[in-house]
Parts: sequence; structure tokens; C-alpha cells
Amino acid sequence: MRICYVSTYPPIECGIATYTQYLAEAMLKCKKEILVISQFGAKGTKVFPAYDPNDYDISKKMFRMASKLTPDIIHIEHEYGLFGDARGIQIIDFLLRCKMANVPTATTLHTVFETPGAEEDVITENIVRNSTIIIVHEEFQKNILIKLYGHGSKISVFPHGVREIKKITHAKKMLDLEGKKIILLAGYFRPTKCFDKIVKVFPEIVKENEDSILLVAGKTRGLEYSDYQKYFFDLINNSPAKDKIHVLRGQFPQYTFDVIMSAADVITLPYETGAQSGIMAQASAFNIPVVTSDLESFKLWNNETKGGLTAHNDKDYVKHISKILSDNDFAKQLQNNIKKTNKLKYWNHIAKEHILLYEQVITVPYGKAKYFYVPSEM
Repeated sequence: MRICYVSTYPPIECGIATYTQYLAEAMLKCKKEILVISQFGAKGTKVFPAYDPNDYDISKKMFRMASKLTPDIIHIEHEYGLFGDARGIQIIDFLLRCKMANVPTATTLHTVFETPGAEEDVITENIVRNSTIIIVHEEFQKNILIKLYGHGSKISVFPHGVREIKKITHAKKMLDLEGKKIILLAGYFRPTKCFDKIVKVFPEIVKENEDSILLVAGKTRGLEYSDYQKYFFDLINNSPAKDKIHVLRGQFPQYTFDVIMSAADVITLPYETGAQSGIMAQASAFNIPVVTSDLESFKLWNNETKGGLTAHNDKDYVKHISKILSDNDFAKQLQNNIKKTNKLKYWNHIAKEHILLYEQVITVPYGKAKYFYVPSEM
């Protein structure tokens, strides 16, 4: 099977890029031939940078490349804004070109809005109508799509994949934080992630947990959200607990990021928008308890895995974080609960589920012919 992913891809810094990399690597282990069409800046074996995100002919460039690569199926990892102006409207033209060429397409919608704006509504309606397969990460997202656009028979639900990895045991020592209880905020500094909420309540947490440290590990993209960034760092600098707030900056390649994750005792996700998060998947991989906002996706994860707690207000954040930091038996139970549910989320399992889905729509025009491919690195 020759699969072509259309997505951002490392070293481009983007959650969708990392997601696609993990999925592609798992597919290769299943002996599938993997190709990636991406933006300029993407690198890797059989990765083909084909366009600039500001181009006005993205769909034409992507389709021209896809035509040369002749895949059995094209899989789009979709996020709004990745495919040109008007929130990425050129993905519609690309899907129509694939449809006219009779090439099956799968689209993973990484964000689904219950009440989409006008641009998102047009884009999503056309993606659902013109993709052969639709994949979402949550059952409630499927229900939203069916309610708004129909086509329930083509929509499948696969959870966000989780890596199989062990904690780095000396991570706290590497960060000069031995003997400390670490609350981690990780990711890009954006207003929708509401990291400021945790900075504001952290002094209350310190009163109950003197050994606690708030570890902020993230970065900015140029001048993106510069007003919020100033506000956020002013909060840190003026916090009465500022001596217990450590900020890490950097590119955070995988091993570096794994060290940071391994040091965490609890991860907080106070987001006001979003769905299954890449940081949530990383927390799962390391069996780290989480305290989240009451977004529907987060509530479902907490209820299903019994690996985290949902905060509805500032008092809940203080209470839940303090409980995990102070009660070792409770924290251990949360960790074990996460570990039990990871099996069906490991990338090798997610890859096999994708393959079964692809096989339902790929047409083999030559009888019993079997696709044969041996990766050169084997």
C-alpha cells in the first residue's frame, strides 16, 4: 500500500507535524510505503516540500506532486489555516481534484467546532462531502459532524496516538529540581491555552505544598500573540511565588522534551478551546496525571481513563493539583489507570486501524495482485 500524507511535517514546529511523523513511522513498521507532501521546510525520507503556506495555488502544487507520486490513497491531516487564506480554503479545491482523478482520500479533522464560524462551516462541509473517509478523535466530534453535515457512514473515530516510552529516571536531577514536586505547563504561549490561570493560583498551591515548583516549558512563534505573552510573563515576574516558577525556553527536540515531561508530577491543561491535545498524548505516554479545564474532550478523557481531574474554576485547580502533589497513593492510582488504557492508543495499534480503514476504499484493479514493498532501512 502506497500512502501519501498531506500535512505539516518536522522540523516544522506544529502539533500536526509531530502527529503525522508518529503515524508515518508506525505505518513504516507495518511495511507500508509512506510519502509526505508538505510545506517548504519539511524534511525526511520521501518527504516532498511542495508549497509555501502563503501561496495562492497551494492545491494545484499539492495535486501536481501527488500525481507524480501515484499513491493508492491520500490522507490529509487537517487543521484550519494550514492550506492558504480564508482559514485554508484551498484544501477544498485539492479534494475536488483528487475526486475527479478517482483517488480515494482520507481526512483527519483535528479540530471540530460545535458552532463553526462562516469560513470553518464552508470548509468543513466540503471536506466531509468530498473526502472518501473522515477521521476524528472523539465520538462527540463525530456526532457534531453528523448533526451539521450528515455522512455518518464515512466517519470513523480513532483516539490520538500515544508513544511507548519509559520515563527518564534522573530527569529532575538534569533540571536541578531534585526533591521537588513539579507542576508542568507545556506548549506555545497562546491566550486560548490560559496558562495565566495557573500562574495566578500557584501561590495558593505553594501554601499547601511548599516543595512545589511551577515549570513553564514553551516558546513563541515570532510576534504571535505578543500582547498575551507580555501579560503572561508580567504575571510570572510579579507573582509572590515567582522564586518557585521556572521557565524553560528552547526548540525542545524530542529527547529534551522527554526530559521535561519525565520530571513532571502533574500536568495542567487549562485550555478554553480545543480537543484531544498533543500534550495530553505526551502525558499519557509518560503516565502523568493531569488537571484539565472542563472542555468536553478533556472531561471525557478524565472519565474514561480515570487518569486526571476536571477543574471547573480556580478553586478546583488549587484543590486538584494539591491533592495529586500531596497524596502519593492517589497519584500512583491515576498513573496506573492511564497505563491500563494506553494499550489501545499506542501508535502501532492506531496504524493498524488506519490500514483496515484504507483497505475498505482502495480499489485494486488487477485481481489477486499483492502490493509488495520492502523499506530500504530493513
